[in-house]
Amino acid sequence: MADSVVLDPVDLQLLRLLQNDARTTYRDLAAQVGVAPSTCLDRVARLRRAGVILGHRLELDPARLGRGLQALLSVQVRPHRRELVGPFVERIRALPESRTVFHLTGPDDYLVHVAVADMTDLQRLVLDEFTSRREVARVETRLIFQQWECGPLLPPATAAPAPPATAAPAPPATP
Repeated sequence: MADSVVLDPVDLQLLRLLQNDARTTYRDLAAQVGVAPSTCLDRVARLRRAGVILGHRLELDPARLGRGLQALLSVQVRPHRRELVGPFVERIRALPESRTVFHLTGPDDYLVHVAVADMTDLQRLVLDEFTSRREVARVETRLIFQQWECGPLLPPATAAPAPPATAAPAPPATP
């Protein structure tokens, strides 16, 4: 398990801004967090070196690229030994149809998110790339009807707490 990194409020604010728009310039980031652009550049570089920032991604729409059918493949590998699962994972990750691969606990060993052109392409993928492998004992396929992205990893910064209300002086008593 990776060690956590101590982050100060400026680091956290930089990460919040970058997770929402990784294309933000250092000058704009620096202005938003109140530091010099050179300081901003140094802090972001330090966060990369520490492994907090893993990279930047370009997200593509599979349907617009001819892969309108997505599925989750639950895969059971037997025997579940390192010398077999290592090459299996490498091969599955190299497939252009594979979007994400998860190593799991429980009855299934892997969950593989794939994007293919159609049912015929999905059948070809399952038969030729999964069930044909000697270490694959079982594959279950679940079609994805719709998916939603979830919120950012870091929630927005909470606003500073309001100062405590002072008690208003009591109105004078009337006789």
